Amino acid sequence: MVVISPRYHAVSIAAVFLALAVGVVLGASGLSDRLLTAVSAERDDLAGQVQALTAERDALAVTARVADEFAGRIGPGAVRGVLDGRTVVLVTAGADPADRDAVAGLVRTAGGEVTGEVALTDAVGDPVRGDQLRELAARLLPAGAQLPAAADTGTLAGGLLGSVLVAGPDRPRAGPEDGAAVLSGLATAGFVTPGTAPAPASLVVVLTGGARTGVDAGDSAAVLARLAAELDRAGGGVVLAGRAGSATSTGAVGIARSDSAVAAGVSTVDDVHTGSGRVAAVLALREQVDGRAGHYGSAEGADGGAAPAA
Repeated sequence: MVVISPRYHAVSIAAVFLALAVGVVLGASGLSDRLLTAVSAERDDLAGQVQALTAERDALAVTARVADEFAGRIGPGAVRGVLDGRTVVLVTAGADPADRDAVAGLVRTAGGEVTGEVALTDAVGDPVRGDQLRELAARLLPAGAQLPAAADTGTLAGGLLGSVLVAGPDRPRAGPEDGAAVLSGLATAGFVTPGTAPAPASLVVVLTGGARTGVDAGDSAAVLARLAAELDRAGGGVVLAGRAGSATSTGAVGIARSDSAVAAGVSTVDDVHTGSGRVAAVLALREQVDGRAGHYGSAEGADGGAAPAA
């Protein structure tokens, strides 16, 4: 009988495991080669897609830049004379200064007079400050004026500002001391930036930025949309204009467009950062003079790229 020593048994087991290990390594090597080949092919395909998308993006950027430059060149001619004899006040809320200056310049080119600017701070849309703003609206309201029955801060703030900023056909014109008192009170409380009170105007441009951010972004955007709507109800034609993102659910333009009652009276523009959007804002003011409202820009919900020329 052959006796298998413990040493032979251990060597045999080691040999078996060595063979298995060699087989696994050889098999894995072949699998790795196939995986590397597949990954390389996928990488090359993705790189090609990235290059194609980059080229498409660059081409679109060039097209947009050319269109913007073209709109900037023809804009003054397109709006010339459409606002002859009209007065316009600017209400800004997070607006880019370049947008404000460009729109104001086009208003003047169109024959309109810019009576001034009221710059709202973020506190206007802060829910925590809502009660304070409502109390101020009641306390600062000029004698003989009335606030709307609604309790939301956007409508009340719009009613208060409308009492001193809007020169409607069926409302008494506020005196300069009324406007100064209202804006001084709001500035002291931190709701507007200190400045000279504008003279009342027949038209209002409410300028904002893009989408609002933060936990209360939607509520903040709604405050501005309702404020614009109340300025419109006060008797002044209103255009609400913002940058890219303003037509989303957390942008003032988007909120205004989603409310049929607001959209029926307030014209909106969602790309005021572009030359065509700035022209659209001024032509939309003319549209307001004619008793109509429209919605312009490149975002969903827009009627077209620009308001029809007068």
